[in-house]
Amino acid sequence: MKELSDGKTSLSQLKEMVQKFVDDREWGKYHSPKDLALSISIEAAELLEIFQWSGEMGAKKALDTPEKLIHLEEEMADVIVYCLSLASVTGIDISQAIGKKMIKNEQKYPAELVRGNYRKYTELRGAKINQGENPGSSAE
Repeated sequence: MKELSDGKTSLSQLKEMVQKFVDDREWGKYHSPKDLALSISIEAAELLEIFQWSGEMGAKKALDTPEKLIHLEEEMADVIVYCLSLASVTGIDISQAIGKKMIKNEQKYPAELVRGNYRKYTELRGAKINQGENPGSSAE
């Protein structure tokens, strides 16, 4: 397999690689949108498990060895592979979906309103309105 990198590998190439893997094993019959969504959730839980019980400062320590970092990489890859499969099965263009979602997020979370604040955007908007400021007119 050729060397892959974020800077040189397109989403389309990744989708094709994942689809070939599935096709070579005749697993397409098992890849319904529901089952792929379940698999994403299961793999995301395994990703979270890496950090379980790590405490406030333990997240970095949870990745303090090359083996632990490889484990994180593998779990992230599992989530992404299932997301790519779900996109293929449903005909969703991931780049287009992300672009549309980022536009929505920019409207929902204006930088001047949420910068440096972890509170939910609806709480911040309420605080701005109560202070008599206009927090923006985007729909929720």
